[in-house]
Amino acid sequence: MNLFQLRAFDAVAREGSFTRAAARLFISQPAVTGHIKALEEHYQITLLRRTARRVELTEEGTQLAAITRAMFGLAEEAQVMLEANRQLLTGRLEVAADGPHMVMPMLASLRARYPGITVNLRLGNAQETLAALLSEHADVAVLTEVEPRKGLHLQGLSESRMCALVPEGHPWAQMSKGVPLKALDQVIMVLREPSSITRRTFDKACATALVNPRVLLELDSREAVTEAVAAELGVGVVSSVEVSHDPRVVAVPIIGEGLVNRHMIGCMERRRDLRLIQAFFDLAPSS
Repeated sequence: MNLFQLRAFDAVAREGSFTRAAARLFISQPAVTGHIKALEEHYQITLLRRTARRVELTEEGTQLAAITRAMFGLAEEAQVMLEANRQLLTGRLEVAADGPHMVMPMLASLRARYPGITVNLRLGNAQETLAALLSEHADVAVLTEVEPRKGLHLQGLSESRMCALVPEGHPWAQMSKGVPLKALDQVIMVLREPSSITRRTFDKACATALVNPRVLLELDSREAVTEAVAAELGVGVVSSVEVSHDPRVVAVPIIGEGLVNRHMIGCMERRRDLRLIQAFFDLAPSS
């Protein structure tokens, strides 16, 4: 079955004219005539009656026109959908992030500019977020301290600093300029699990500075650290981009070397030019 012939027939059936059908298909009128003639001859059927004023469908032509109208109607719907996606009127973006604080403003900007885009946000720790991106379960990801690797495109966003999280009445709560890292030596602390980026950065800085805090409680979420500090179980550590507005606790910058984290947005290199992914990158603040 020749789809060019069927499309020519469908155009004539819709327009009732070979001339208008040719204009619809952006081909010549003889080409339309030739396609339909070939279709009729191949199947030994008469589909159209040509009168002086217009073209009329035979009974068989009417039956075929109902089929081709459905066929090419679906094709036109597909074209409309794809064109809308190309223009970012519609679409779906899978986003992964290792925390909500940096990704939410980006999603708000995306929503404001492209309200037809649906976003699925996957939150997890650093390892889960990177794994989601590398396995292509996420189109883009907001990541922290990721080393460059082949096939991965990264764009810097910002930097954050480690802060000591203390109860509202703690002596350090008034030290707005910060507390020296060495002051944390032998201090009872409540920290995230060792695999978290915040914990890894803090541990590395402590090892370099020969500081040995007393870690008596390890927790698997930022929220749990906040609750533990509020309960005065120890001093916590949070990133400056993750500071809670909880009035029970205060975040104080830690002064020292190696206490900065780099945040970035990433996607797979081969997908970086896709319109929807590029739109997300374009809306993200640059470092």
